[in-house]
Amino acid sequence: MAYLTLKNINKIYPNGFHAVHNFNLEIEKGEFIVFVGSSGCGKSTTLRMIAGLEEISSGDLLINGERANELGPRQREVAMVFQSYALYPQMSVYDNLAFSLVLQGVDEDVIEERVNKTAAILGLTDYLDRMPRALSGGQRQRVAVGRAIIRKVGIFLMDEPLSNLDAKQRVTMRSEITQIHRETGATTIYVTHDQTEAMTMADRIVIMRDGYIQQVGTPKELYFNPANVFVAGFIGEPPMNFVKGTVKDGKISFCGTKIDLKLKLKDKISEYEGKPIVFGFRPEAIKLGKQADSYVFNCDVELNEMLGDNTNVYIVSGDDRAILKVDPHDSPEVDTNIDFSVPYENVYLFDGETENVINI
Repeated sequence: MAYLTLKNINKIYPNGFHAVHNFNLEIEKGEFIVFVGSSGCGKSTTLRMIAGLEEISSGDLLINGERANELGPRQREVAMVFQSYALYPQMSVYDNLAFSLVLQGVDEDVIEERVNKTAAILGLTDYLDRMPRALSGGQRQRVAVGRAIIRKVGIFLMDEPLSNLDAKQRVTMRSEITQIHRETGATTIYVTHDQTEAMTMADRIVIMRDGYIQQVGTPKELYFNPANVFVAGFIGEPPMNFVKGTVKDGKISFCGTKIDLKLKLKDKISEYEGKPIVFGFRPEAIKLGKQADSYVFNCDVELNEMLGDNTNVYIVSGDDRAILKVDPHDSPEVDTNIDFSVPYENVYLFDGETENVINI
């Protein structure tokens, strides 16, 4: 296992594009860290700088306390799993797994033992004689993961390894990679654009936007205590509903209702009079009907999405829209008028100018 420190890491390309800005992070031994964000946010670039595949423009990368900026990929003792499987098509599964050990000059008996052990962990024992073309996508990805873990390095780097799999295979591989991490204990840095992967696999998540870190925290911390509008909208499915308005007499409007912000801001409300503010609530945090200690809204049902364990209800009132997540047994009919309540404790408020959360 290894630990890493990234201090003020920047990546600036020759054309002047600044891809990563002042990236600072401490990664503990054995942690499973996920970099997540939209395409182009800098997450894969940061991973490639850690791997030694991209030059660090400025800042310091420390591995086990030692500066690693000038070290090549092999000297950094990292193993990387790419989006593409990158298997050798002319080699069997056994030979693909063994290849890196052969290059290291490891004894054949040791290679056989480690290949068999790795195959057992990944459920590949019955496929060792097969060629990659005879495997499913999920099985090929397991081989790619196996080539990484067989080297017994201290750091695994994974760049969107599940993006080529179908939905069912992704669910299976998520649990398998998590289990492999538990068994190997290796420090793992995983890149994805899929917030579900991040929430289900990570010890901590790093959310990035336009090359900047937006927030670092556990899945629970990011879900319940988002730092800003971007994080609040990125984490959660469906995303958080946002109501934008200008504070007038301590209130903003949504679905024809005046939202009394004094109930949340209390003594702070005067600071926001005449200023933009964002009122947020998660689709699953609502209750149908009128409830006590809640903001109550009236709206029309525009669309229902039945998803099995829940139903997404799209509501509209004038120009205002939102999504509600309800029990499928209690789903309101399309084109009906309903009341729903948002408990005071489930409301988030953000500064409309900075988009940062208002601590209340």
